[in-house]
Amino acid sequence: MSLQAHHPMLPQPTHDEESRQVFMKSMREHVTGTVTAGNKVVYEGAALKTFVRAQGRAPRNRQEVRKAMVREPYHQYWSAFMRTTQEMMWDSVGATVDRTVDDLNGRAKAQGRTKGTLRLDPALALPRYVTAVDIHCMPGNYTTDAAPDDVSAGALYDRGVYLYMMGGMGAHNESCGSTLLGHLSTNYADLGPKRILDMGCAVGHSTLPYVDAFPDAEIHAIDVGAPMLRYAHARAEGMGKTVHFSQQNAEHTDFPDQSFDLIVSHIALHETSAKAMRNIMAESRRLLRPGGIALHLEIPPFADKEPFDQYLTDWDTHYNAEPFVGTLHDFDLRQVMQDAGFGHNEVIMDMIPVHVSTDDGAGNYTHHVGGYLLAHGGKRGA
Repeated sequence: MSLQAHHPMLPQPTHDEESRQVFMKSMREHVTGTVTAGNKVVYEGAALKTFVRAQGRAPRNRQEVRKAMVREPYHQYWSAFMRTTQEMMWDSVGATVDRTVDDLNGRAKAQGRTKGTLRLDPALALPRYVTAVDIHCMPGNYTTDAAPDDVSAGALYDRGVYLYMMGGMGAHNESCGSTLLGHLSTNYADLGPKRILDMGCAVGHSTLPYVDAFPDAEIHAIDVGAPMLRYAHARAEGMGKTVHFSQQNAEHTDFPDQSFDLIVSHIALHETSAKAMRNIMAESRRLLRPGGIALHLEIPPFADKEPFDQYLTDWDTHYNAEPFVGTLHDFDLRQVMQDAGFGHNEVIMDMIPVHVSTDDGAGNYTHHVGGYLLAHGGKRGA
């Protein structure tokens, strides 16, 4: 049984397609849980001892742990299992999207633009950090059009991310947006933003919670992928949410200075580059109004983890087409934000919990908790 919440744009699988997708979700749970845990046993029982005998000390960082582990058959088996499962997951969703692509594109057109807006830029230069790899191994990545006015990349992403995260991001994949809203309500209840910008919005899964939280605000969301934005717009319209989507690079937007009271991104920075990440922080500073806040949510820093745990997280850097994951978390993001123009006392780095409860269909709830790194700029004085 699929637990992802229905909306008018979600690709609808046949019985067999859905069974395959649910199987892949369960397989991923097994691989990321039981199979991944075996690495620690192999590390402590063999790889660590071999490294200590050769070096006279324990590994100091994730690179040395990886060097100790890559020759171990278990690591090789686990890594191949992880990558193959990832590719099979996308294939399971792709079968549905390929079969229904004409219907999906027709549904997107039928949604119209009665609430929000969609502005595309065919001349936009796509950044190499997006075009050079299929991020998360998603076929075609975020920018490939399979037909005129295509939405298939967005449909693939929407369903695929739900399976990839094993339902842990909520029924609408919305938990990152909800998490930042919880932080705002607890710490900045008086903010009351009138204009909000979501940078790197993908299909708007994290954007839409802001529509409900701030019904009087004008909400903008940008991304470089046209098929993602077409889907995001149709998805928002179908769910009755007003968002203004535009195809823009978050490094350099066409919005005027001091355009927004609240600027957010949701685990997007690790899919960019060193130069782009700095540009995005500088653009956040340029676009922020006096008294506003910029919040950039990311996966936890490596510095707070033991070398072995860093090595596990860094798997995505080497094998999951996310080459900037490790590099990002070697940066001092506090200093990056200060270099972008935020004052020393304006930058907060913190860990905040992500709480999502999912129903298994029988009334039983599983509680997911995860920590994220919060890069926070503001509030600025007038």
